[in-house]
Amino acid sequence: MYQMITAKDSVRIPPKYFDRPLEESAKKALQDKYESRIDSEHGVIISVTECKEIKDGKIIQGDGSAHYNVTFEALTFNPKLHEVVRGEVNEIVDFGAFVRFGPIDALAHVSQITDDYMTYNQKTESLAGRETNRSLKENDEVRARIIAVSLKNNVNESKVNLTMKQPGLGKEEWIKEENKKKKQGDKK
Repeated sequence: MYQMITAKDSVRIPPKYFDRPLEESAKKALQDKYESRIDSEHGVIISVTECKEIKDGKIIQGDGSAHYNVTFEALTFNPKLHEVVRGEVNEIVDFGAFVRFGPIDALAHVSQITDDYMTYNQKTESLAGRETNRSLKENDEVRARIIAVSLKNNVNESKVNLTMKQPGLGKEEWIKEENKKKKQGDKK
């Protein structure tokens, strides 16, 4: 889930940035410190968007840099367990599909894609169901539910697992097929 947060921190501005406006220097220092990092409470910090308040600075003896207490806004993304997300398949491997949603690449293991047995086709770089012939390939849009979240220090070390086996989940065309079958069944 995306959200805007307000946070406070002390930021160190080195002398080489003293010729720039203070707000610009503070924002740049905060972006370097926070962006693409993971906060245990707020998730992935995507962007520091604005410095709201900058208090008087202090110079610490022997450092030469100016230190300011800053209140700032940031855009974050925090995946929650059981949340339903939309994403795009960005890689197919023999053990599943990697799906990008927000700044995260999550894994949908082959056992969590459909109830059908899925096999990997190396030539087409796709997964196909043995009985249903449903296929999944790169750039397919999918809807999935988060079943495991393990956020580490950065995005590359973090792991998020997905399932698409439940009604209303999966590749968009599969969902449409299921809805059509259900409507036809309701008319009988």
